Amino acid sequence: MRTTTSADGTTIAYERAGSGPAIVFLPGAFNDAATCAPLADLLQDRYTVIRPDRRGRGRSTDAIAAADVASYEVQREIEDLDAVIAAEGGEAAVFGFSSGAILALQAAVAGSRITKLALYEPPFSIGGLAGHAKEGLPAKLAALVVGGKLGDAVATMQIEGIGLPPQLVEQIRQSPMWPRLEAIAQTVVYDATITRAPNLPTPEMARLDVPAIVFSSSESWPGLRDAAIELPRHLARAEYVDVPGGADHSIPAEATAKALDDFLRG
Repeated sequence: MRTTTSADGTTIAYERAGSGPAIVFLPGAFNDAATCAPLADLLQDRYTVIRPDRRGRGRSTDAIAAADVASYEVQREIEDLDAVIAAEGGEAAVFGFSSGAILALQAAVAGSRITKLALYEPPFSIGGLAGHAKEGLPAKLAALVVGGKLGDAVATMQIEGIGLPPQLVEQIRQSPMWPRLEAIAQTVVYDATITRAPNLPTPEMARLDVPAIVFSSSESWPGLRDAAIELPRHLARAEYVDVPGGADHSIPAEATAKALDDFLRG
């Protein structure tokens, strides 16, 4: 494990392996550095693979106190990414998963030193997800976190932010994994802010001169796949690739590694 310090004093912990051009993996909501490990492991013979815990997760700290969670701005996590890239050579390709893919795009627009973008099922409110983003969700979640209702914050994000059925969320709430989700409840405010309404690709993204590839799978949730297919039409230099085996918003490591390697070498 390595660490670097972000602009606001947050310690960002990350795993680093391999050698070659750098790739940073940004996971989505409720994820940590382990999420992209199977994919990164398949690429470390050709690339330097870097898997950070986003702030407030895993071994990373968070300079934002729970009482101040409503003050979160996406710029804080862009600064986190910039700190990792600066510590590992000064530029990198970025693979973003789910809301982490939207964060990666926002970082590229903000001027982060990103050479190429790989975006796995970014949940923009386009295509089959049109109108999905809920107004006021970040503020609602922040109020729950400040009030100490961490379980309710997690459940609200899962139902209103992700779209899971309430009965499934109740089953998850009774499972052994629930305390781990409550432990990172503050971060649901961050992902809800990254994907806040209207959650559409911006004109700045449309002008972005960074090569991008967008991934999804025919076996994934239809809304996410539709949004992924639609996204390249909103970006200047993007293509869509369907990878087999990605059921239920998961990353099929072998198929994605091959397609990602082809893209990075191109």
